[in-house]
Amino acid sequence: MEKTSFWQSEAADKKKELQLIAKAAKGDSQAFSHLVARYHRRVAALGMSFFKNATDTEDFLQDVFIKVYTKLHTFRGESLFSTWLLRIAYTTAVNSIKRRQEYLPISDETILFDKDYTPEERQLRQLTIEVLQESIKELPEKHALCLDLYFFYDLPYKEIEEITGIPLNTVKSHIFRAKKMLKEKIESKL
Repeated sequence: MEKTSFWQSEAADKKKELQLIAKAAKGDSQAFSHLVARYHRRVAALGMSFFKNATDTEDFLQDVFIKVYTKLHTFRGESLFSTWLLRIAYTTAVNSIKRRQEYLPISDETILFDKDYTPEERQLRQLTIEVLQESIKELPEKHALCLDLYFFYDLPYKEIEEITGIPLNTVKSHIFRAKKMLKEKIESKL
């Protein structure tokens, strides 16, 4: 019995995936179903991190996989298919949230009314939330994006890199600088 190395197995998986992609791009619905099954869980997790409910996440999944199906012919294989797909998913989620004007996934009610706060404490917390949201909007776009994904969506640096296409060290730098700028902005407003 012949043993296969990790690298041989990985190369075989990539070759099989490229074959599925080629078939799906030519209209093979069974091949596309295999791709959907392979990536459904990761895309759903990303959707849930943005939308926080099953209904919106299901709509998001449909939007993403329709876009993937219609754009499959544009996949050139320059990156991993998973990276290409997650970029589509990420862009779809961000655009959906921007359309809804719900950029931060944490609702004010959750923060304000989670505990038994006095009216004064609620008012102070509301002011803090408003200052935080306004300060994040003032950050450079890529800094705010990395900060949001890291803190509010609880994504690791590596996943932020894959989703946004920003190099790993740049992601770390953006988050570090964003925290520093955010601290300065908040201190100047309070």
